[in-house]
Amino acid sequence: MVRIDLETAPFMGDFEIVERKGTGHPDTICDSLAEEYSRSLSRFYLNRFGRILHHNLDKAILVGGEASPRFGGGEVREPIEFTLVGRATYRYRGEDFRKEIEDLYYETVRDWLRRNLPHLDLDRHIRIHLKARAGSEDLTDLFEREGEVPLANDTSFGVGFYPFTRAERLAYEVERFLNSERYKSDNPFIGEDIKVMVVRDLKTYRVTVALAFVDRYVKDVKHYRDLKVKVQNDVYTFAKGILGDYPLSVEINVADDYARGSVYITVTGTSAEAGDDGQVGRGNRVNGLITPYRPMTLEAAAGKNPVSHVGKIYNIAANMIAREVVEKFPAVENVYIYLVSQIGRPINEPQLVHTRVWGGISDAELQDIKEYVAERVRGITSLWRKIVYEGVEVA
Repeated sequence: MVRIDLETAPFMGDFEIVERKGTGHPDTICDSLAEEYSRSLSRFYLNRFGRILHHNLDKAILVGGEASPRFGGGEVREPIEFTLVGRATYRYRGEDFRKEIEDLYYETVRDWLRRNLPHLDLDRHIRIHLKARAGSEDLTDLFEREGEVPLANDTSFGVGFYPFTRAERLAYEVERFLNSERYKSDNPFIGEDIKVMVVRDLKTYRVTVALAFVDRYVKDVKHYRDLKVKVQNDVYTFAKGILGDYPLSVEINVADDYARGSVYITVTGTSAEAGDDGQVGRGNRVNGLITPYRPMTLEAAAGKNPVSHVGKIYNIAANMIAREVVEKFPAVENVYIYLVSQIGRPINEPQLVHTRVWGGISDAELQDIKEYVAERVRGITSLWRKIVYEGVEVA
């Protein structure tokens, strides 16, 4: 069932709230590690058996450690604990390869942490655990049923929209700017745990950034304050490049109390060392943002299998199709895509495909858009290749 509506109401109202949790945020760490292992495990299965076997590793908990950050360099007293929980196939065609996929897990997690959290000592600052057990017989059987088109393993829905508003671009791009290799090469005191909140009130934009400074690069409160002013000015200049003449304010680490010497410094560049814990699914949606003024789903995409788990596939597909519609049909100013599955049905036959579009669109173009969306949904069965081999963003 495919539905399409041409919306006549204004796209956005007077107010907007957008949030992005950056690379080193505990929730983003959980999402990233779950997804990274799912991709590694999928490639392992493909190399060994020529197919991806049943797995869903989409539950995780990060228990923050205990730390004593100090100007010039502090210490982590109790390490972070990260545990990934889920279901995986470790026996197939008479082979038992549990140890291999466990070894792959530790290798995958350590590699991601090494690349993305360079201030974290992998031997002293974090402990890593895996609790993966075999899946239930009914869901494993559903996954294993032969056929050209995989069957949906859940009744769920996915949503996507495009393009981003200015506020959405601000939240996304400010974090990417601060966490970029280029910016950090000149500002090594910036940690990876960066959260950006953007509030738009009519045409005024307020950007609030929480940024974990790395203590070893900060000499004292005055030095911290000077560095923070520098970053604040850099963010303001960068954001102005997105906003143009719209009114803008930028604030960083607003809870700081200089008189008390209470400022946001960390040993490792992430609040996971002491200030915060994390879970899969509590952070950014598949498009990298948290957008309460837009359609969202609570489904956690990270770690789910890329073959039949519609909680992952439909959210990724909805965002991709939304982007393609805007790029292919110039009259479309904005689009929402909703996909609803039914367990046991082919994944390319959702029980509902709903497209909402804004713009000066003719009836003929509306029909073309409807047919294009239907065609892209029918081709959803090949999406797993992009997820496994190209690393589609899910957080």
